[in-house]
Amino acid sequence: MSHIQPDHVVSQLSERELVRRAIAHLDHVLPAQAPIQDFVHHNTLHGYQHLPFEEALAAAEQMTGISAYHSEEKNREFYRQGRINDDDLMAAFGQNPQLQHEAVLFASAKTRISRKDIYRIVLLYDMHAISLSEMNWRIEELAALDTVQDDVPDAVRKALLDAPRQHNTDNNPVRQLWLSLCHVLELKQEALHPETLLDFSLEQTEQWLCTHGDTDTYHQQTQASARAELDDLLSDVGNGITLRGLVLALSGKDILDSVRPQLIRLCASALDEGVAAWQLPECSRLGLYGAWRQTARFDAHPYLHELSDWPQCIAELPEDAIDNIVLQLTHLNVPPERWEGYLRRLALELPGWAGMINWRQQHPGYYTTNHVVPQLADYLAIRLTLDRLWLNQICREIWKCEATLATLPHYFNKNLSEFIVRRQLYRRALPEYLSQQAQLLCVRAGSERQYRHEWQHLADLIDIWRRSPLAELSTEKSPFISVNNQCWRLFRLSQHLGLTTEDIEQLGKPALLMLLTVLDGFDLKQRRQIWLLAYERHYQEDLFLVLRANHKRGRWAKRTTRPSAQIVFCMDEREESFRRHLEELDPTLETLGAAGFFGVAMNYKGLDDNRVTPLCPIIVTPAHEVQEQPRIDAARNINRHQGGLKRFLRILNLIHHGLRRHLVLSQLLMLVLAPVALLGLLAKSFIPTAQYSLVVRLMNRMVAAVQTRLFFISTDNETAATPEQPKLGFTDVEQVDRIAGFLRNTGLTYGFSPIIILMGHGSISQNNPHLAAYDCGACSGRHGGPNARLFAAMANRPEVRAGLAARGIHISEDSWFIGAEHNTCIEQISWFDTDDIPERNRAAYVALIAQLTHIQHLSAHERCRRLASAPRNPELKAALSHIVERGADFSQARPELGHATNACAVIGRRSVSQGAFFDRRMFLISYDPTQDPDGKIVEGILLNVGPVGAGINLEYYFSTVNSDGLGCGTKVPHNIVGLFGVMEGASSDLRTGLPSQMTEIHEAMRLQLIVEAKTEILEQIYARQPTLRELIAGGWILLRTIDPDSGEIFMFERGIGFVPWQAPSKEVAIIAKSPDYYRDKSLPIPPVLIQQPELAH
Repeated sequence: MSHIQPDHVVSQLSERELVRRAIAHLDHVLPAQAPIQDFVHHNTLHGYQHLPFEEALAAAEQMTGISAYHSEEKNREFYRQGRINDDDLMAAFGQNPQLQHEAVLFASAKTRISRKDIYRIVLLYDMHAISLSEMNWRIEELAALDTVQDDVPDAVRKALLDAPRQHNTDNNPVRQLWLSLCHVLELKQEALHPETLLDFSLEQTEQWLCTHGDTDTYHQQTQASARAELDDLLSDVGNGITLRGLVLALSGKDILDSVRPQLIRLCASALDEGVAAWQLPECSRLGLYGAWRQTARFDAHPYLHELSDWPQCIAELPEDAIDNIVLQLTHLNVPPERWEGYLRRLALELPGWAGMINWRQQHPGYYTTNHVVPQLADYLAIRLTLDRLWLNQICREIWKCEATLATLPHYFNKNLSEFIVRRQLYRRALPEYLSQQAQLLCVRAGSERQYRHEWQHLADLIDIWRRSPLAELSTEKSPFISVNNQCWRLFRLSQHLGLTTEDIEQLGKPALLMLLTVLDGFDLKQRRQIWLLAYERHYQEDLFLVLRANHKRGRWAKRTTRPSAQIVFCMDEREESFRRHLEELDPTLETLGAAGFFGVAMNYKGLDDNRVTPLCPIIVTPAHEVQEQPRIDAARNINRHQGGLKRFLRILNLIHHGLRRHLVLSQLLMLVLAPVALLGLLAKSFIPTAQYSLVVRLMNRMVAAVQTRLFFISTDNETAATPEQPKLGFTDVEQVDRIAGFLRNTGLTYGFSPIIILMGHGSISQNNPHLAAYDCGACSGRHGGPNARLFAAMANRPEVRAGLAARGIHISEDSWFIGAEHNTCIEQISWFDTDDIPERNRAAYVALIAQLTHIQHLSAHERCRRLASAPRNPELKAALSHIVERGADFSQARPELGHATNACAVIGRRSVSQGAFFDRRMFLISYDPTQDPDGKIVEGILLNVGPVGAGINLEYYFSTVNSDGLGCGTKVPHNIVGLFGVMEGASSDLRTGLPSQMTEIHEAMRLQLIVEAKTEILEQIYARQPTLRELIAGGWILLRTIDPDSGEIFMFERGIGFVPWQAPSKEVAIIAKSPDYYRDKSLPIPPVLIQQPELAH
């Protein structure tokens, strides 16, 4: 796919406009991850989301070289584990009509071969060609021509060995099969060793080439192929590579090793959020490029002053970054039509840093202490300048010329022999005997200006090797039939198909080659897609089976009796087990689920906060501010609280920052504090829970506790609240709007219990840069407790209840809302404003506390089964102790597992999912289709939940399938830089995505979005909502629906619409309690039904 701009487009744009346009387009390919303190899950390939899923992954791989599928080895492991079976593969074949998987290729009285047989074998077993050297080794060491291949299934192996022998051949059926294939393909096995090529004369080579259909002389062919390869490489500059890539390909020297440390030093200073003691001077006023330009001439870095171009280059820098980009691209002789592609490739060489600067540019209101708003143009201008300096240094050392797209082609067109040697050497494709000679010649001669004859001789040897069978390491595309390619692959394929010598003779050469054509036509791209479809289907079938069987079993389809209590949790799949255990313990209790900001988007300022924090989905900009303030009776403690907090923060700042910054005092303070620090380190290492508790107690002693309340009531009914001018508090009408909207969305419009809990959630951990990724995504990666507290405070106001009653929502007079927050790491629950609970509700509240305490133990117990270092089948108390310790242990890389294993989301009544075990894999969003005849409510839910669920699911998908390329790898070598990101060591790219410790147990599949609604309703929503259509029609999420009346399940198929799911005739297991099912199991387990008590609801 070419990214070069057409000439007629380029000619109509000025150079500056070309650059601006190119930079604007970079937003589609760079990572869009926010600084880690504001980490919110999103689609890693957001810039490709306008494309269908499969096309997007292919385009991203073409652009970056990064695969976004599991490897075939990993998928074969899933197959061996039973996570994928043959039924899944056959169903996946059926989803791609182009495969024609039922077509029969060969049929005889005993044998029948269809396309699906070939496809299945290619998926399950390696059918690649091998080199002649490897083939010789297999024959000599493994007796490959006399024994059945190790991976052939036992039944096929037995049938093959028991097949009747031909009377006039070797008694070994495997040897018979090989000889028969060689005979039919008209091949004779060669035994050619690499070193024999050293003795080839040019006459022998030309004779050998002629036998393979080549008529030109050897030297003509060598020169022509070298020139064509050079042209291809040069034409790739500005599309697939930059000049850095060109020089790397021909010298083995990567200027990025020199440029990257300089670039990181500058970018980290501009992006810093509070770590650096010194900042780049005037950066907030001049910008990154302007500040660097002013200070570059004073840079004391020794390597810079060794560059001969440094003074001149710095002196000619223009004031504007865009102008410098134009200057440098022109100097490098990059044609204007390639500028966009060149800048794109340049940015993608360090996508983490470029992406972070781009994010900051797109969010100019983002708060930082240094008030710098870096621009992507600044970054590219500096990068191009540094590239030019180091490229010139290398090219002058080796080739005595400048690094431009004019001088390098001129040089290598005159020295094609050197090009051949260097190109093949630094591709790392040469055999050892040639690579050694090439390395020695490059070191000794430098360039073809010296020892020209030796360059030509070595280039001849390399070209001989490239044209020989020995270079066919994986040559499925080779036009020649050879023993190590076609014959070997047919040999393996025949064994897996169970073909005998008689079958081979009957098939003949054309039919055998047709089998290979089918095999080769089923390429890697198609195989990856089939594996993913099969993997998703396997989980889908188990899930649908349980959901269908659970129809009319689950409680709370209607509230015919009053619940003893109601708890509204976040939709987070981690709450699935907590809700399940709670409902098993108390069947009279109802749980609901919703986005964890509970419909009240706000800018929140806590008692100790210096500035407001948005608590709402990332796509929402709040228009209201809420403040936490001391209660009237606690006002006298506020001074003690603030004074203690300042002292505590001063101590922390001294320990973590001050000791690094004082030249003299730091030495003295470290000597004094060393014993204390040693004791603290020992305590952290060996008694982390006790050490953490001690720190908390010390803080509580230093910082006096203050009883607080939320200030959220506005009496200003005239001024409109806007994101640009947020208003302090909500008016009564605005409060009624939000409470009514949320209650209608969740279906909680009648049957209110005496106690209604709004349960937000958050997490804690020590030494964890990605902490925000464990918090509430609906609250922009922060704790959801303040939103739960605000909702409860609003809903308890008589003015709000009167407004709700006027809109048809009558809350019982004895009902009371309470805000709470569930810590998903240590299973702790924090309560808000409990002093306000009326006396009549206190008994119910106390009883609920006791139940929730028990559920905390059960939730911890279930989590232990997936944690490798947790005790196996612990007692409840031991399970909770272990979970609490993980949250306090600073060495713990996996304090909790976050959203790992998320696979589906259900939007519907609790009766759809209640009474079944879903293994903490299901997002649960409450919605009552009987209260939404026109689908307006579910439309709003889908618009909010669809992108959020897709963002979480897709980030986990991509970080799982390719942790190094699309995630941020392992946490072990990570260092925090500037409080905004992580990198490996001190001089790497910024690592985006999720660490492997968060994705190790995740099963990478797309989100099954299941909605309890009529298909007609969803079809209408799909037709009028482009945001949802992009996700659904593009295959980024998989839309399914459950009919509210019949329970029938329908699946949305792209290009077709909704089709009914065909339920297999299979019994669904029923368990008594959740622990009975998951005990002694550490791997994913399929959904099952849970025995229901005899209650009428």
